Amino acid sequence: MKKIILIPDSFKGTMSSMEICAIMREQVQKHYPEADIVAIPVADGGEGSVDCFLQATGGHRVPAKAKNPLFEDMQGFYGLLADGRTAIVEMAACAGLVLIQERKDPLRATTYGVGELMLDAARRGVAKIIVGLGGSATNDGGCGAACAAGIRFYDGGGRRFVPTGGTLQNIARIDASGRDGALDGIEIMAMCDIDNPMCGPAGASHIFGPQKGATPELAELLDRGVRHLGETIKRDLGLDLADVPGTGAAGAMGAGMLAFFGAKLQMGIETVLDTVRFDEKLRGADMVLTGEGKIDGQSLRGKVVVGVARRARAAGVPVVAVVGDIGEDVEPAYAEGVSSIVSINRVAVDFARARLRSKDDLALTVDNLMRFCKRMGL
Repeated sequence: MKKIILIPDSFKGTMSSMEICAIMREQVQKHYPEADIVAIPVADGGEGSVDCFLQATGGHRVPAKAKNPLFEDMQGFYGLLADGRTAIVEMAACAGLVLIQERKDPLRATTYGVGELMLDAARRGVAKIIVGLGGSATNDGGCGAACAAGIRFYDGGGRRFVPTGGTLQNIARIDASGRDGALDGIEIMAMCDIDNPMCGPAGASHIFGPQKGATPELAELLDRGVRHLGETIKRDLGLDLADVPGTGAAGAMGAGMLAFFGAKLQMGIETVLDTVRFDEKLRGADMVLTGEGKIDGQSLRGKVVVGVARRARAAGVPVVAVVGDIGEDVEPAYAEGVSSIVSINRVAVDFARARLRSKDDLALTVDNLMRFCKRMGL
């Protein structure tokens, strides 16, 4: 084989995409030392997304001051790709749960810092901003980010304020006329891998609120606030977002990206593939190695393996999915372009034990696969 593309998702709780790429590369090189190995680590929009993009495309981190989820000053960052025209902002860098840990408070948490990072990138003259919606501590519908960008929110007494999850119900009027002109004309894309609506039983507050510290009673309060925000957006901005898939992402930040920034919501893997020019990289490739922690029927809903396979199928390149577990209903993946599915689980043990040996098992699995390919004269 002359060219192999490595583009795995992370194995959640076990190995990052970058770690998997490194292990795969080492094993492939043992058997095909002259091969062109193209590594494209993938992140889902959460923590680590910037670094994955930078490793795949080149570029550098840009430090920028921003507010953390609790309005405290911090040193944030975003990525600027090698072309100097595309910025990557991950919510987790300034609005992430990892930043506050035991201080979870969805009533107070804000996305203000996300707007600050976007504005900093815009003022650098970028043509495109990609925002990863993942790992957030917030439930403010993107209102904080909107405020940082100059959009004004007023309460019933005519006072301007920065809404958070606990005060969304106080919004009486939204004035978008002051949005910073630096954002004008910039293409804004939001990476979103879920299809939850803004509010309701399947919405942002009830589904994702508990991991941010919300009790059932608090989730109901948050949901009422998000519902009110949706109604106010419809009245003042003319956008009916209540039932739009993906608007519930990251504490309804998906809705805020649409309403306040004119963004397009796109599945994360499609954003990655477009940004790294995957279709171009496929030219001349003999094989694609992809994978995820577990492949099952849910993997067909825009996840990495199937997203990669669809592109590779169109180019006539075989795809091997190297995964942790193989679940139910995976057969449709073959029709999407997956040539083979291989599990790294070499012994029957539970996850607690399997994760401890996952790196070695991955290496041995890819080694076996490459031995087979050599034996077949590939």
